[in-house]
Amino acid sequence: MPLLPALALTLVATVGCREPADTAFRYSTDASSRAGLVALADGVITGNEAGAVVRLDRDGRGVWRVSLGREVATRPALAGDSVIVGTVAGDVVRLGLEDGAERWRLTGEPPVLTPAVVDEARTSVYFVAPDGAVRAYAVDTGKVRWRSPAPKATEPAPDTPRGLPAPVLAEGLLVVARGSAGLVALSTADGTQAWTRDVRDVVGMEVWRDGLYVSTRPGRLVALRVKDGSPLWEQAVAESLTGPPAMALGTLWVGAETPSPMLVGLERESGKEVARVTLPAPLLTRVASIRGELLLVPTSGREGRLLVLKPPAWERAFALRTDTPLRTPPVVLGDEFFVLGLDGRVLAWRLKPPEEK
Repeated sequence: MPLLPALALTLVATVGCREPADTAFRYSTDASSRAGLVALADGVITGNEAGAVVRLDRDGRGVWRVSLGREVATRPALAGDSVIVGTVAGDVVRLGLEDGAERWRLTGEPPVLTPAVVDEARTSVYFVAPDGAVRAYAVDTGKVRWRSPAPKATEPAPDTPRGLPAPVLAEGLLVVARGSAGLVALSTADGTQAWTRDVRDVVGMEVWRDGLYVSTRPGRLVALRVKDGSPLWEQAVAESLTGPPAMALGTLWVGAETPSPMLVGLERESGKEVARVTLPAPLLTRVASIRGELLLVPTSGREGRLLVLKPPAWERAFALRTDTPLRTPPVVLGDEFFVLGLDGRVLAWRLKPPEEK
């Protein structure tokens, strides 16, 4: 797959950093994308609204490309030697990781608008339908292992034109956010209900050790114990939260609006606020760390600035302008980091070695 000609990309260096990162590559998938990137040991996989699924190596060369015919709106799920992809038309397809060859395909399923997740044993993949129903499939065959129905008619139906937040897996449980119907934890073995909590309008979730951290659109961050859903703490962070929480560099981070866009950092154990950084545009996704010392913050404005912050004051080390909104998390492989623009471009940079003092 040939690389595209160079596109305009601006590197802005501050706080004493001079040209801290080199452009590794810029690759277009040839259609807009909101699917996000899947990290591999030697590259990334993504999908786009034209239905293409693309695997790239670390240098931006195409390893394979498969057309599924309908939009891939969510991040593919990595399952051992294969990747499982869903489309908005309700196709679920297992592709070989090595060559993209189709292993099995299901049709007539609910639209895939929420990212699927695969268990640690890589034997089951879990899909959440727009109405909150959950299906567990065997990775090797695609056969249904169990189903959990949507919320009862007496419960509020999820309002999910863009899909529900991604579910999370921990301690043998699949935790699903069902919009105004709240949270439910299901056994990964058979789909039986372990616990429910009335936490509504969830933006995203993060699991860290024994804690489940939940950001809500009304501006509250809720911490629960994963195994039973019991409360740990709750904090009113801002007028609204715009992205899922993420643990990075020892801090729990979340995007917020106050009403100006902000990045807020909290202590994981207590919920105490420890950092607040003004952003040029809202943070709609997770942050990531690189080298264990820098924080990558993708923003969703038209300029698509990727901020790189430096502790302990979280001042800007440098920033990258992509000229396309960034709405999915960065992927980090060693000193190389990748982002997916809303325009379908995959952009990558390599950090230069630290300067010797």
